[in-house]
Amino acid sequence: MSRRSVYINWQVSTFTGWGVYGLNLALNWSADPDLAPITAQSLLPENLAVDPLRLRLLEPFVRSSLTFQKELAQFTGGHATVSAPVIGQFDERFEPRKSAHSVRLQGKPSIAATFFETTQVPPDAIARAASYPLVVTGSTWNAEVLRAHGLTNVRTVIQGIDPTLFHPAPAQKLMGDRFLVFSGGKLERRKGQDIAVAAFRRFAERHADAILAVAWHNFWPQYARTINDAAIAEPAPLDDAGGVDVAGWIAANGIAPTAFLDLGVIPNAQLPPVLREMDVAIFPNRAEGGTNLVAMECMACGVPTILSRNTGHIDLIEDDNCFPLVQQGALEGREGRSEGVEGWGESDVDELVETLERVYAHRQEARERGLRGAAMLSRFTWARTAAEMKALVLEVAG
Repeated sequence: MSRRSVYINWQVSTFTGWGVYGLNLALNWSADPDLAPITAQSLLPENLAVDPLRLRLLEPFVRSSLTFQKELAQFTGGHATVSAPVIGQFDERFEPRKSAHSVRLQGKPSIAATFFETTQVPPDAIARAASYPLVVTGSTWNAEVLRAHGLTNVRTVIQGIDPTLFHPAPAQKLMGDRFLVFSGGKLERRKGQDIAVAAFRRFAERHADAILAVAWHNFWPQYARTINDAAIAEPAPLDDAGGVDVAGWIAANGIAPTAFLDLGVIPNAQLPPVLREMDVAIFPNRAEGGTNLVAMECMACGVPTILSRNTGHIDLIEDDNCFPLVQQGALEGREGRSEGVEGWGESDVDELVETLERVYAHRQEARERGLRGAAMLSRFTWARTAAEMKALVLEVAG
């Protein structure tokens, strides 16, 4: 029996959340006897920073994707229909996204995959979402929002981790006895790095051995600038490109250069040994449409992880598998004046400082929580995600 083609209509890479999601669908489905994945977006081989064996597995995916993208160049009128399922990337507007060569791709059927951070989904977007046989959300919170708007075609599939990469293992202690505090996710107000900076500044005043290690790269400077929409930390200066001068922002907040490390852009497969060096990871995020892939990867490596108890994070929090920030206040600033942020939360700086102190003082308890988090995350693999998505695709494709 021939394998059924499935089109992934978003950028596949090792450098963004959506990219890693698509990459792992492609990897798992490339080894699946029933499915043959193809991406309808431009595929850049240099964005596939994986090991040679995984790259070998992806060779048919890369070939078929490049061939299909050449075919898309022949379509006129800006639309193309394929006789195979297409899984598309959507936000809360549910606007169809253009594929390679600015072609809008329609599948038989088309399935909407979505992560969004607002409860204010307009009626026309709900109508568009209702037109799809299936809408797949990345969190329970997203599914509840859509169902509250009357949608019944909603299912949830949680993102995964690759357990061959992200798992507990000995740290090399490359920074000696320094106490490493990790903060990850693209820099923006929604991710709460201003809360992290304000808390770390106070923590570092008490602990000269502390280092804030960050992976905050944001490919979209306009979103990075939203970090200045709140007054929790000192304002972030801008660089010549209009993005945030991170080193300047850290200095403006009174954190010494010796207590700060910018990790830069790290390909996903190279991240695990870096995470294992961390003593704690902090995610005081105001909202997550999904479950926060970077937080999942920290937990999977056994890193004691501090999570805001709101939105998509709630899917990750079980008894004693992390350190939840339970004080979630109402938002101020730009989002606080919006009607679309029900479910968002403003983590308390004092609670984050107290939790950091708890981890610092009680290392064994923290390690035990980290290992419980790793045990929980070992159930949320990309293989499981791909299998659940496959089942849904076959269910609606018939």
